[in-house]
Amino acid sequence: SWCIWPAWMPPLATGIAQSRHALAVLTGQPPAALDATLATAAPLPQPRATLALAADIGTAAEARALLDKAVAAVKANPAGALAQFAKGEGGFKDRDLYPFCGGPDGNFTAHPSLTGKSMKDLKDKADQPLGSKFYDQAKEGSVSEVAYMWPRPGSTDPVKKVSLVTKVGDQVCAVGYYQ
Repeated sequence: SWCIWPAWMPPLATGIAQSRHALAVLTGQPPAALDATLATAAPLPQPRATLALAADIGTAAEARALLDKAVAAVKANPAGALAQFAKGEGGFKDRDLYPFCGGPDGNFTAHPSLTGKSMKDLKDKADQPLGSKFYDQAKEGSVSEVAYMWPRPGSTDPVKKVSLVTKVGDQVCAVGYYQ
């Protein structure tokens, strides 16, 4: 006899296989050892300490949501919004996510540590032009991505970061997330 599989079975099987692989990577165990651990119902080894940082890192979707919130705030009250961005107040600081903006003069109008400094002349940690890319990519009503190398908070080692960039009136605003 033969069996008809429900439509959800192949994606479920794929998801289980991907989860098994991810769990093996996270625990540092080969899949066979992981299978033995799961079969005995013993507690799994704790993931490496560096993986605990994942909860402290914002996602692309969270960065986009924060950018949308920032755009609405700038449209409603530009001066008030920029002040909140610079201070990380009003819900505009979420772990490593924060909005930043630059004005028509090319200087940061809002940033946790760079307010008043040149945004247009900013370079990433690979010495590549960065601020000018923000200004070039920013368009009113649309969001662009600018990728660059930047250290995570508390680190000096540069990693890939992507900023979602848009223009709101005379402001170039963005929110960046680490990949």
